Amino acid sequence: MSDTQERVVVTEVGMRDGLQSVARTMSTEFKRRWIDAAYAAGVRQMEVASFVPAKLLPQMADADDVIAHALTYDDLIVTALVPNLKGAQRALEAGVQRIVAPISVSAAHSLANVRKTPAEMIDAFATIRELIDNASNAGVRRVELIAGLSTVFGCTLQGAVPYADIAAIARAAVQAGADVIALGDTTGEATPRQVGEIIELVREVAGDRLRSLHFHDTRGLGLANTLIALQHGIREFDASLAGLGGCPHAPGATGNVNTEDLVFMLDSMGYDTGIDLAGLLASRAVLADALPGEPLYGYLARAGLPKQFGAARQGFASRQPSSEPQVLQ
Repeated sequence: MSDTQERVVVTEVGMRDGLQSVARTMSTEFKRRWIDAAYAAGVRQMEVASFVPAKLLPQMADADDVIAHALTYDDLIVTALVPNLKGAQRALEAGVQRIVAPISVSAAHSLANVRKTPAEMIDAFATIRELIDNASNAGVRRVELIAGLSTVFGCTLQGAVPYADIAAIARAAVQAGADVIALGDTTGEATPRQVGEIIELVREVAGDRLRSLHFHDTRGLGLANTLIALQHGIREFDASLAGLGGCPHAPGATGNVNTEDLVFMLDSMGYDTGIDLAGLLASRAVLADALPGEPLYGYLARAGLPKQFGAARQGFASRQPSSEPQVLQ
């Protein structure tokens, strides 16, 4: 692979976002196997758990054990989602490198999801920022804090989400200390034109802190929306193996963007993901074993890699400008 290829980071979120929407609880051992398989395929960022009460989300009851296993890989960036200060404290104690706090732009979704208004979540976010800063001052390695703005592109409970509300919440999250602003299409309603408009809108208030997007493929536009985001400078995307995922408080919001299909598209465009597609496809076997009967999605898994794909990638790399000086004959 050419040194000149631009890097795009794909964060595997299936262990958290995917499993929270599956009725069956995956065993801790299978979660470990999934992490191992994803790592072997080259995935270096994973969101592996959330710190919520086990009675509300039994799928995440083993968060500490799952994170401990993920952290055995020195170069794996491990992320956890937390809805409140208590969850953030547990995540810090577990040793994660990144914490995502969900902040719904839609008031209806926010109340259903975390029982707080968006403004109250911003206040909670500020307390999480203070907790992280205090831990850092006490000698704990600094943890990156991500404001995961959800229902940015529409809400099944509220309906349309005004652009003014998106800008206001993004601005408030920056002021509350967000290291990263991530935009989430929680309900799978985003359209390509809307994606471009909202990225530019949020960039005006968040600047280069706007780094990551999280799309769902509910209406078949996940990769089209990703393409628009790439054109607008985004270089980090969430995805879920086999397209698992959804949101319990967003009726009808099926599947995250499929990791395999996303990596295939990015590789075919000449981006460097660092992920081996054959290994990624093979890792689906863990899900088939752990979740028998659960639908596993993905065009690439169904159709396979084109025979010419490897040659096409080599051809792209050979067309990149060389870093070595050229001698003219």
